[in-house]
Amino acid sequence: MVVFDKPKALAEIPFHYCPGCTHGIIHRLVAECIDELGIEGKTVGIAPVGCSVMAYDYFNCDMIEAAHGRAPAVATGVKRARPENVVFAYQGDGDLASIGTAEIVHAAARNENITVIFINNAIYGMTGGQMAPTSLPGQVTQTSPYGRDVKLCGYPVKVCEMLSELDGVEYLERVTVNTPARVRNAKKAIFKAFQNQIDGKGFSLVEVISSCPTNWGMTPEKALEWIDTNMVPYYPLGVYKDRSAAAKENEV
Repeated sequence: MVVFDKPKALAEIPFHYCPGCTHGIIHRLVAECIDELGIEGKTVGIAPVGCSVMAYDYFNCDMIEAAHGRAPAVATGVKRARPENVVFAYQGDGDLASIGTAEIVHAAARNENITVIFINNAIYGMTGGQMAPTSLPGQVTQTSPYGRDVKLCGYPVKVCEMLSELDGVEYLERVTVNTPARVRNAKKAIFKAFQNQIDGKGFSLVEVISSCPTNWGMTPEKALEWIDTNMVPYYPLGVYKDRSAAAKENEV
């Protein structure tokens, strides 16, 4: 009996990610959900600029490359032109929460029936470790060698909290993948986000707190610990909006 196997929606290509990076785990979870929902043949993924720029190599579904930050706009166009397709954007924090802020806010406000997987590792990974919109107060990066100064640079952008204020959003959840239990929970959230789209419920975003050992200057093990000690306290895990669940509670 097979108890563990590679998802069919994941290509036979080695990942280019750094050792200890959790992009690979998240890719697998997305692929497992595509398999289990039986939607590989009608799924379209949008890969923008960032560490995930080569995501089009890793999934056995149609993929489109988007300009930096524009994945929600491209996903909107694909979904409106081909509403029968299942469309997901896979974006990092430097992409979604910086140059792409307007796109994600307005796609959410319009309740576009798309799924967004948002990777938050609090740093610009691909371009050398600069401070990102999500870098923590006091966090040392290549462009904040003395730590992020909130008086100079402002506070980090909390995407789930920000989008939860929009009436159009169907579902928002923040998860992480630094323990087996949390990996399982992250998969449930990603599955729900895809199912919402299939059911026509509208905009769903899953924020995944991820590690970047290379640019954090840590071993993979220490990076996973750093998520618990630093990232999760500032970016609390949990469901930030679920309109369908709230509606059911109101009925009761």
